[in-house]
Amino acid sequence: MVGRPALDGVRVVDLGWGIAGGYATKLLADAGADVVKVELPDGDPLRGYSASFAPIDDHGPLFGFLNTTKRGAVLDYRTATGRARLLDLYATAELVMERSEPGEMESLGVGWEALADRRPDATMVSVSNFGRGGPWSRRPANEFTLMAIAGSTATRGQPGRIPFNAGGRIGEWMGGLTAAVAATSALRRARRTGKGDHVDLSLLETITPTCTNVQTLWGSFTGDYDTRALLEVPSVEPTRDGYVGFCVFTGQQWQDFTVLVGHPEWAGDPELATMGGRIAAGESIAGAIREWTSARTTEEVVHQATLLRIPVAPIGNGANVAEFDQFAQRGVYEPHPGGGFVQPRVPYRNNSHPSVAFRPAPRLGQHTDDVLGRLRAGGDSGASARQSGTDPAASPDALPLEGVRVVDMTAFWAGPYATMMLACLGADVIHIESVQRPDGMRFGSSRTPADDQWWEFGPTFQHANAGKRSVTLDLTRPEGMELLHRLIEVSDAMVENFSPRVIDQFKLDWDTVINLNPRLVMVRMPAFGLDGPWRDRVGFAQTMEQVSGMCWLSGYPDAAPQLARGPSDPLAGLHAAYAVICGLHARERTGKGSFVEATMVETALNAAAEQVVEYSATGHLMAREANHHPYACPQGVYACSDGALIALSVESDEHWAQLLAAVPELELDQVADSAALADRFAARHAFDERLSRWCGGLAASDVVERLISFGVPAAEVEISRGGDRNPQVNARGFYEAVEHRLAGTHRFPAFPARFGRQPDRWFTRPAPTLGEHNAEVLGGLLGVDDGDLARLEAAHIIGTRPAFAPSSPAV
Repeated sequence: MVGRPALDGVRVVDLGWGIAGGYATKLLADAGADVVKVELPDGDPLRGYSASFAPIDDHGPLFGFLNTTKRGAVLDYRTATGRARLLDLYATAELVMERSEPGEMESLGVGWEALADRRPDATMVSVSNFGRGGPWSRRPANEFTLMAIAGSTATRGQPGRIPFNAGGRIGEWMGGLTAAVAATSALRRARRTGKGDHVDLSLLETITPTCTNVQTLWGSFTGDYDTRALLEVPSVEPTRDGYVGFCVFTGQQWQDFTVLVGHPEWAGDPELATMGGRIAAGESIAGAIREWTSARTTEEVVHQATLLRIPVAPIGNGANVAEFDQFAQRGVYEPHPGGGFVQPRVPYRNNSHPSVAFRPAPRLGQHTDDVLGRLRAGGDSGASARQSGTDPAASPDALPLEGVRVVDMTAFWAGPYATMMLACLGADVIHIESVQRPDGMRFGSSRTPADDQWWEFGPTFQHANAGKRSVTLDLTRPEGMELLHRLIEVSDAMVENFSPRVIDQFKLDWDTVINLNPRLVMVRMPAFGLDGPWRDRVGFAQTMEQVSGMCWLSGYPDAAPQLARGPSDPLAGLHAAYAVICGLHARERTGKGSFVEATMVETALNAAAEQVVEYSATGHLMAREANHHPYACPQGVYACSDGALIALSVESDEHWAQLLAAVPELELDQVADSAALADRFAARHAFDERLSRWCGGLAASDVVERLISFGVPAAEVEISRGGDRNPQVNARGFYEAVEHRLAGTHRFPAFPARFGRQPDRWFTRPAPTLGEHNAEVLGGLLGVDDGDLARLEAAHIIGTRPAFAPSSPAV
């Protein structure tokens, strides 16, 4: 039976702007919330943006996509009248999403305290560059400079060339998504307790782990901080008619790849078994791969690689991705309801609580009269009912997901990242593995197979599984599956990211699960979907970046596209976590569980949507151009006299005026035909020449200090494993010391937001060793006695060491 959308009945006041603010509230609107976008008279700056610089009526295509299904009102809350009207609107809302500099809303009398005074059960989510508090709280920045500070920019490039930021402002999308996760989890607690909260989200903290592959932790585990931007082998390779992308992650995939390209002898060379060894081999390997792919069409390469189950993808862009057969057959793209372009659908599908049908983005102030008229009449049917609390036993100081149990059947990074977020927010997450097939991310280790228990030293595994318990079950055996069924019966949610065929083999489809537990929320995370011609293809984060268009926008204009380096995994994970929380909201209302398909590639397609909406609206094909992007100019990474690099970005007219004031000697106002962004962008290379010369004569710290003192976003480019050195994140306690009984103590990046009633720490326990909690969960929760536990271990249905290492090596 199809019910109401998950967030039906929730009123959201949206004071956000740009991508982060827009995507956060788009996700809420998609799930059924009534989102009222409140703008100042000049409107959201994104209204006037188009990557093509095409003439704009009310708003450009990216704004149109991000603000689908919202209502729009203009309230000048800088004035007494506008402020009073906004506060009246606050009284009708359970959530307020705002994107301002710390202290700005408070100075206007419309901050958190003003909201709490009118709605004690309401929650405000404040999104800012650095978060509230700390020495950099009001430092000028934008996504481009934040990526440099986090260490993300330093991960991309080629030897001897300036590193580049990933195209498409991925950090903003990540921030908006994380804000939606934080908002809905806080909303769940507020509805149970009747008390709201203030959530303080830092974009820098969001970006640091997700856009660097948790590189700070790799530095801590290995002691190696001297990393360079290198090209994977294989990666994006030329074909006869374009490009194709590979992701060779496991040993088996490398062996199969050697067969694919006609060099099976490579499989016998242990030096080539690792990515580092292949990179070191240089042209002897990379050149042979290019020779093979260049002789074939993209379709031919994809077909042959798919037969060998090698992760592979055509390189998507704004012109072609919507036509790929998987997306066309599944209806992934649909016309914008206001006409003019096509856009991706919501990247998850709940079978019982579907997303609302898209409505056009509002014109500036389109619904002002309606919103104010309903307030005056006192009969606003869209207002959220004030909550007194549905659970008298629930503590307003408890974590938002306390009392929720999650069966975690995920592996690698995307799925475990989803459930790690749920664990941080208070859920009891039980990570399911087997001694026959441990989580593959365990093998991305800082130790070698010569070391005992080397699989327990994987930095990415350690981070993505902190706060969880581990149970091993051989699901190919009836007793293992029976125990999983019993665990499902006593849980609230289940998340899995196996390939669809594996779940088919396990007979763990929704019909089976709902019979075991009608209240369970089940989220599946297939790479490409549960149907369609690509259903059974293998895909990792790199594959998603390649096919979605993220790669297309990342790199140098005279070279092949390059990887964005990992954000697709946490993007998929955060969307899945959001889908779980929305499912729990719906269950609170109906008492029934639901099934959700959260397809990994569709999350990437949403984050890369600008390319498709821009191309379908204007015919403009966005392309990679290193650090030049049409939303800002001047913008670039420049070398300084001390050998360090700085990132500079001028995104607004205010930034432009501040740059002119900061460096009058450069006469930058004489470079472009006018101060308009389009004219500045046309002169981008001339700006680069002047700024490069200026930076080259000064130390990086001097350049940055001068620019930020005038309000220009600028930052030194941090090494990829140096993000934890930043004084801002350390002042806010973003990194938490986590002690593991084998791996020792390391500083882990935590949940990137602070709640008003935040606990002392987000991580309640370290990542589990393999099967560490078999007795605790199977015995304590399911009632399996000690004798049966011993028998199960003897039969290798459960265990604490992989089957390939049944005992410790002899000393």
